Amino acid sequence: MRTLGYPLVLAAVLSAPAVLLTGCGADPAPAPATTSAAPTVPAAAAAAASTPPGVPCGDVPGSGGAKTAVVAHGKIDCGAATQLLKDYFKKLTPAEAKSAAGPGPVALGEWTCGSGPNNDPVTTCSTEDGREVDGTRS
Repeated sequence: MRTLGYPLVLAAVLSAPAVLLTGCGADPAPAPATTSAAPTVPAAAAAAASTPPGVPCGDVPGSGGAKTAVVAHGKIDCGAATQLLKDYFKKLTPAEAKSAAGPGPVALGEWTCGSGPNNDPVTTCSTEDGREVDGTRS
């Protein structure tokens, strides 16, 4: 009986590599068919597009005394938003205010503020966490 068991074990040992190797050279499963979907939008652009409209907070005197309408976006109240723009305009030097490229960036605590060139009436202050205050010169 002992001699009969060895050929069965030997046959099992010799056939195992053949069984294992049949899966190695097989072609991978075909990739699923792709459909032409709309192009994906970067996360930052999607977040900006989904930002709700800002909260109007009144007017402050801007650069050169021009009236500037304040709008708060995100978690900032109107009192803090108007004070932020007042502080920004106070901090600007006359040379910065008259800069052809626009004043800024100016750091005010956790906020960074800047204005467009003289023909662009928008001032924007923002934080790393997405809060924003806009001022539009009228």
